[in-house]
Amino acid sequence: MTLLGPKIVAARAVGGLARRAGRGGGTSLPGKLLVGLDRHAIGELAGRLPDGCAVVSATNGKTTTAAMTASVLKRRGLRLVHNRAGSNMTGGVASALLDAAGPGGEIEGQLGLFEVDEFWLGRLVAELRPRAILLSNLFRDQLDRYGELEATADRWAVMMASLPANTTLVLNADDPLIGDLGRVSSGTEARVRYYGIEDSSVAAAQMQHAADSKHCRRCGHLYRYEAIYLGHLGVYECENCGGRRPTPSVAAEHIRLEGTRTASFELRCPRGRARVALPLPGLYNVYNALGAAALCLELGTGLDAVAEGLEVVTAAFGRAERLAIGPVEVAILLMKNPAGANEILRTLALEGGELDVLAVLNDGVADGRDVSWIWDADFELLQGRARRITCAGRRAGELAVRLKYAGLPTERLRVITSLPEALDAALAGASSERLYVLPTYTALLELRHELAARGHTEPFWR
Repeated sequence: MTLLGPKIVAARAVGGLARRAGRGGGTSLPGKLLVGLDRHAIGELAGRLPDGCAVVSATNGKTTTAAMTASVLKRRGLRLVHNRAGSNMTGGVASALLDAAGPGGEIEGQLGLFEVDEFWLGRLVAELRPRAILLSNLFRDQLDRYGELEATADRWAVMMASLPANTTLVLNADDPLIGDLGRVSSGTEARVRYYGIEDSSVAAAQMQHAADSKHCRRCGHLYRYEAIYLGHLGVYECENCGGRRPTPSVAAEHIRLEGTRTASFELRCPRGRARVALPLPGLYNVYNALGAAALCLELGTGLDAVAEGLEVVTAAFGRAERLAIGPVEVAILLMKNPAGANEILRTLALEGGELDVLAVLNDGVADGRDVSWIWDADFELLQGRARRITCAGRRAGELAVRLKYAGLPTERLRVITSLPEALDAALAGASSERLYVLPTYTALLELRHELAARGHTEPFWR
């Protein structure tokens, strides 16, 4: 047994106790203990993975993107070490490695795939030393915890400037902050690969109010957009200094968005083209799939295997997840910041008929204490579409006020703070036999716990 062995045994025992006690902290607590016992445990365990590891980070979509990547890589027969429960800080990554470690520290897996919180990316990359890093987007999120986007981009730039030659950066060319970070890495030996959307048919008519990175990171001048796809993501150029969107080598073309169930696109890469039919909805999931595809191609996966893996992916926890509760089909769509909320609302607007919605707004630490972001989300898209919206959560009243100002008739709004009671009321009143649940992050965890207690699903941390 190595020096790490006894620490692994101790940390795993604590995790077992936490899970038997029914505590969700079982996903990260053992990892936190392991790192507390040995601060380089992550690096030591990750270094034993035969095929190294890959990292995915973003503000929005990293859990789904990592799940899509896992679906593709598993079709190659790779044994993954993956923090699939979405616990993406030090404790969660350490716990995933701990779960794959034998009592002596040997690793039962080939390749590590780690979703990493944007704030923790630099310190975890220093330990993991990944062979590939996928950076998808930076949107305004939890400003009271993480600060402005430029602060996160600056932290990422510091991390990227010190990457070794065997690291590949897979960057979303359509995000101006991400695209510009490729320039930072030019002074290192790291390789850069870009991906992006090239289909003007899905471009927005104008910039959304919630768009963030409108100004050039190099000179501060306002970008000119040729196409706007999602928030501030699109085809952009700075007419002052010449900075512009990098040309993507992996792209999505001929996109079709089909309500809240599916989307499809043609995947174009240097190896050829393939049609991809996603079992998940929305342009945001096209971006997630495109990032996963670009990463898997860099990891040596063939184009056909990439397309096949994307087509059989299942929804990550709370990300377009569907389940049946009696006669009602429930679709759960995490809503945590303006950009993400707008894409969900945009996708809901593609559905026919009137909508029954349960929206749950919390202000926990993991949500961000400041919920003023709801005023930047375009709830006006629900005008004339909502049959009944039940507002729940600790800030249910404020959400109802926002919906009133969005033009929704007050007689179609209900405020029920208690999540269990609100869920019962929303299910009973869902005349269309379909209910859309839009929770913030801590509300999503509460919802999962409630649904598991009722026998409708499994605990997320099992």
